[in-house]
Amino acid sequence: MIRPKTEEEIELLRINGDLVSRTLAEVGKVVAPGVTTAKLNEVAETFIRDNGAIPSFKGFEGFPSALCISVNDVVVHGFPSDYVLKEGDIVSVDCGTLYKGYNGDSAYTFPVGEVDAETRKLLDVTKASLYKGIEAAVAGARTGDIGYAVQTYAESFGFSVVRELEGHGVGKEMHEEPGIPNYGRRGHGARLVDGMTICIEPMICAGGRGVYLARNGWAVHTSDHKNAAHYELTVVVRKGRAEQLSTFDYIEKDGNIKF
Repeated sequence: MIRPKTEEEIELLRINGDLVSRTLAEVGKVVAPGVTTAKLNEVAETFIRDNGAIPSFKGFEGFPSALCISVNDVVVHGFPSDYVLKEGDIVSVDCGTLYKGYNGDSAYTFPVGEVDAETRKLLDVTKASLYKGIEAAVAGARTGDIGYAVQTYAESFGFSVVRELEGHGVGKEMHEEPGIPNYGRRGHGARLVDGMTICIEPMICAGGRGVYLARNGWAVHTSDHKNAAHYELTVVVRKGRAEQLSTFDYIEKDGNIKF
């Protein structure tokens, strides 16, 4: 069942959105060559708990960590580990919080040191496709309009869109209806109504769109082992223009990312 949120619920989602946004910025401060992905997870979990919230990913359906950390050809759901980040890597960090019964969810793909021009382009296009999707997330539109906006933008640069994974509604549950695919046809899918809260999260591949599931049952890799990028923001559907409940401003305006 798809249910619009009350303004009181939206405010709690906004608080969570702010917290996941600040958490990602804290993680971004320590992303560098020589740092393990386990260290990134430690920074995030400490920050979330210090702010009175719970890392919602930890223990969800058996997931072992506070963050999903996905390096290079891992699209999503990678485990933090002893892997040491190296110059030229990219690392997707997906973060969830639970505070006062509501969820926050956001993701950002960080470059590690200097990355090559094609990788920089992948990151820029994937993030821009997210904002294209947000522009389409208005009352009266449909989920297919969001997917169409993401897909056409990303594919116009020669990149491909993962089809097996999608965004989602969010509220008291981490994943609620409707699903928000990153491909689609305009005018198709569930109708968007004022007050719906959704996570839009393009997962874009430098090569083909094929993916496979790792033996651990979680990490999703590109089939051709080329890089993939992933960005996610939470928004509330409004008439005329969606409203962001999470933001990349803490990461980008505070100078944590070098462009």
